[in-house]
Amino acid sequence: MIDLNRQAELREAIELFYFAYRAFTAPPDDILAQRGLGRVHHRILYFVGRNPGIAVNALLTTLGVSKQALHAPLRQLVDDGLVGTAAADNDRRVKRLQLTAEGAALEAQLSGTQMEMLEKVFAEAGPEAAAGWRRAMAALVTGR
Repeated sequence: MIDLNRQAELREAIELFYFAYRAFTAPPDDILAQRGLGRVHHRILYFVGRNPGIAVNALLTTLGVSKQALHAPLRQLVDDGLVGTAAADNDRRVKRLQLTAEGAALEAQLSGTQMEMLEKVFAEAGPEAAAGWRRAMAALVTGR
């Protein structure tokens, strides 16, 4: 059982995490909304941009979503000319994804708002705090 003082600290951390995430996603959400897109579209653009030629199945694994959850937003990005598709050379059944020039520009704009935010807060917090934050986030990802 977690003692009451520690519970209060952990609840504060939960609240800070929630409000920080809301602030972190607000600028890209506003840009996306102007195009009729949402946060899932940003995640797709981000990971396709970071992994040009990624197969759809690999993207599903990276995002941790089902084919059904990915289908409609990916189709919209393809239809809007933001993501291109090509069959893999070694297996025509495998669909490879890449950002178009317009998709790359949008992804850079979206992630740019977040990189600027992180740059500012990391500079203000200092390198030790930034390193501690990265360790904490990595631990959350791995569950350790």
